[in-house]
Amino acid sequence: MTQRIDAHHHLWHYTPEEFGWIDDRMGRLRRDFLVDDFGQELSAAGWAGSVAVQARQSLQETDWLLSLADKSAFLRGVVGWAPIASDRFPALLEELSSRPLLKGLRHVIQDEPDDDYILGAEFNRGVASMMGSGLAYDILILPRQLPAATQFVDRHPEQVFILDHIAKPPICSQEVEPWLRHITELARRENVYCKLSGVVTEADWSAWSINDLRPFADAVLEAFSPRRLMAGSDWPVCLLASSYGRWIDTLGDLLAGISQPERDRIFGETAIEAYHL
Repeated sequence: MTQRIDAHHHLWHYTPEEFGWIDDRMGRLRRDFLVDDFGQELSAAGWAGSVAVQARQSLQETDWLLSLADKSAFLRGVVGWAPIASDRFPALLEELSSRPLLKGLRHVIQDEPDDDYILGAEFNRGVASMMGSGLAYDILILPRQLPAATQFVDRHPEQVFILDHIAKPPICSQEVEPWLRHITELARRENVYCKLSGVVTEADWSAWSINDLRPFADAVLEAFSPRRLMAGSDWPVCLLASSYGRWIDTLGDLLAGISQPERDRIFGETAIEAYHL
C-alpha cells in the first residue's frame, strides 16, 4: 500500500499579535501546536508523512518550518510563504529553492480585500518566475474568488497549482451553487490539483455529519478525479470541529465507494506526485 500522507497541516508558536485571525470562538487554538503534538496524531492514525503549510505570511516562519522538516522523520515537505509580488522575490526564490524540503509557496489570497488580487501584475510576475523551480503554488481562496483563480491559472499553464480546502464552500448552509459550477470549471485545467481538507470547519462545528460533507466531497471527486485529489487534515484548525482521528475516519467513509487504488491515490500518491515528495 502507498504510504499515507497528510497533505495539509500547520505548526505554530502562538502569540496573539501574530495570530489575530484566531478569534474568541477559536479559543482552543490559542496555544502552541508543535512537531511532537502533530507526530502523535499522525502516528495514532497510522499515516507515514505530511506536508506542513504556512500559517503566517513571514519568511521567518518559512525558515522555521524548513528547519523542523530537516530534523523530522515524517515532515516530507513544506509549503512556505515568500513575498511573491515583491521585486526581490526572484532573488529570494533562488535562495529558497536551495532548500530541498521546500515543496511549494502560498499567499493568503482569501484575506486580501481585493478579490482580484490574484490577477495583479506584480503577483503574476512573481508566480511566472517560479517556473523551473519545481515548486507548486497553493491557492487559498473563498468561493467568490474561484472565477478569478481560473483566470489566474490560465495565465500559467505549465505551473503546478494545488487548490486548498476545496475552496471553502458554504457547507453550513448547503449552498452547492455557484461553488460547484466554478470549481468544476477550474478542475478542467489539468495542472490544478485539489486538497480534500478544511471542510469540517465550513460545516456546523458542533453538529456536522458526514451527510453534510458528502455532496461537496463527491463533487470534487468527480471534478478532479482521484488522480488530482489529495487528503489533508488542516490540523490543528480542524480541532474546532473534529478530532484528528474522527476526520481521518470520515475521509475513509467519504471515499468508501471508490476502489483501493483510487483511495491510495488520494491518501498519498497524489501528494507525492504534486509536491515531489
